Amino acid sequence: MESSDSDDTHAPPSSTSSSTISTLFSSSGESSNSSGDSSGGSGDIAAVAAAELATNRRCVGRQDRVSWGSTTVIGRRSAMEDAVAIVPSFVLDTCCCVGGCTAPGSRSSGDVSGIHFFGVYDGHGGAEVADFCAQRMHEVVAEEWSREGHDSHEWQKRWQDTLCSGFRRADDQVITEAGASEMVGSTAIVAVVSGCQIILSNCGDSRAVLCKRTQTIPLTVDHKPDRVDELARIEGEGGRVISWNGARVLGVLAMSRAIGDRYMSPYIIPVPEITFTTRSEEDECLVLASDGLWDVMSNDEVGEVARRLIRRMRRSTVAGNTSPAQVVADHLTQLAIGRNSSDNISIIVVDLKSRRRHQATQ
Repeated sequence: MESSDSDDTHAPPSSTSSSTISTLFSSSGESSNSSGDSSGGSGDIAAVAAAELATNRRCVGRQDRVSWGSTTVIGRRSAMEDAVAIVPSFVLDTCCCVGGCTAPGSRSSGDVSGIHFFGVYDGHGGAEVADFCAQRMHEVVAEEWSREGHDSHEWQKRWQDTLCSGFRRADDQVITEAGASEMVGSTAIVAVVSGCQIILSNCGDSRAVLCKRTQTIPLTVDHKPDRVDELARIEGEGGRVISWNGARVLGVLAMSRAIGDRYMSPYIIPVPEITFTTRSEEDECLVLASDGLWDVMSNDEVGEVARRLIRRMRRSTVAGNTSPAQVVADHLTQLAIGRNSSDNISIIVVDLKSRRRHQATQ
């Protein structure tokens, strides 16, 4: 097991600068897990955000800590084609760039704070594209963010443009830089998490759910070839969706969007769907995973397990240095294996409850 603690106390002087500080990525191995956290205080990453939102609600990001756990295992497959990436504070920027709120103790929303990156990549036809995405996607997105305009009133559009152009660049670079075959591809699901926002960018059939106090909210919709809008797009380009062990583009690929897969262009596209979710006090955790999990567990099943276990582990006095999020990721992995998942399994769990806030309510 790996763990990581990073310090974000030296923010750049310019509110428009960005920086990649550290990366925890895992790929092409039989199994791996990692956990970490980011916080203000004793040498951890500050994930502070606003005191007041535009609606005058108190920002959930106040004195927030972000911790995570991840697993990636080969499962019953003969080769490992999944990869994950976790990059605390992959971008440093002002709060107004992720919701227009004001950080606690600051005089304005111009204070700089860390924005965190989580990515799951499920390769097919080989591991080259998934590995490349784990190593480079966060860097490409950070570069695109620094190139975009700086109108805080258009922050959602800026993130949409950044993520769309980042995914397109990654799609180009898997050929020009990684030298991947045109027959290789990967899904890509990315979560950008600030003190008050969760931004999801999804391309393919990996999935993310937000586990709230009493609900499990899907933040993505799988890009399947028989999805009504995807089917219309593929057929509009002259392609066909053939039922062969499930709906497949030209009878081959079981998803309709991906990074790579140039031989299937224009039917397979690297264009992500992007959603914005304002964090709230009811949020428990965020789960991102490849279809090795979702093929054998429903959204609601995953949400119920994650909620129950993460609450129990937060209360536990015997957890030691293992984060509650890591315990959830490990347990979901074992459940998927026990249910005979036939695929690689990669899971990231992000604990959205501040430890300080949780301890204060005990």
